[in-house]
Amino acid sequence: MLTYGKYLNTAIRASLLAGAEILNIYESDFSISYKEDASPLTEADIASNNIIKAHLEPTNIPVISEESRQMPYDKRKQWQACWIVDPIDGTKEFIKRNGEFTVNIALVVQGQPMLGVIYVPVSSELYYTDGTKTKAYRSVVHHHNEELKTLLFKEKDALKPRLEKGNTLRVVGSRSHMNAKTLQYLNVLKHDHDAIEIVSKGSSLKFCLMAEGKADLYPRFAPTMEWDTAAGQAICEAVGLKVIDQRTMQPMVYNRESLLNNHFLVSY
Repeated sequence: MLTYGKYLNTAIRASLLAGAEILNIYESDFSISYKEDASPLTEADIASNNIIKAHLEPTNIPVISEESRQMPYDKRKQWQACWIVDPIDGTKEFIKRNGEFTVNIALVVQGQPMLGVIYVPVSSELYYTDGTKTKAYRSVVHHHNEELKTLLFKEKDALKPRLEKGNTLRVVGSRSHMNAKTLQYLNVLKHDHDAIEIVSKGSSLKFCLMAEGKADLYPRFAPTMEWDTAAGQAICEAVGLKVIDQRTMQPMVYNRESLLNNHFLVSY
């Protein structure tokens, strides 16, 4: 049995060092290329991926990363545990230079996201679980080499979602992916609530809004991949929220044959 807390510092350190390199490139005149699926790729995605993989390799736990070649499912399905990594979640936001991009690292055990780290390089915000999946925190990092034992697990930094609905239902929307099905869902919600407020954020910051109590509902009716959601799900579940696959109506699981997620809903 894995002791999850043992790996938390490794994941956090990897995210901070990757974030520092991302910022170096962010402030430069970086180049942009495009993958076969037409999604953008920058040198920051590659640099971050290389840093994170180098830090995770000593754990001897295999890695699924957006920017690495994926192992065939015949091999992956034998894994008891794996890291799921998005070196830059929100490359479009990175290119727009709006700051709403993150580094996502999750440790998945038998399909369940047990540990999650989300780092926001521009704001130096670090979201993370406690290694037991019972608490999550938001800390502000002053330097990427900061001593972690003085940074982590302060009670003032503990995340607390809003577990009772107010008069206004705050619904998380995407800056880049607000599609027709999402808009249709919002119209249905309007029939049952006095007021609807759309809270827009890019990347996995949408999960963070839920975990911080800054939003009440996050419906996702647009494509996402496992690396977009695993860390955010770990953080949300650690504070008592549910991340439900809208096809199976069960909590989302990971290291599936298809790494493309079904639509999902994050709620109390």
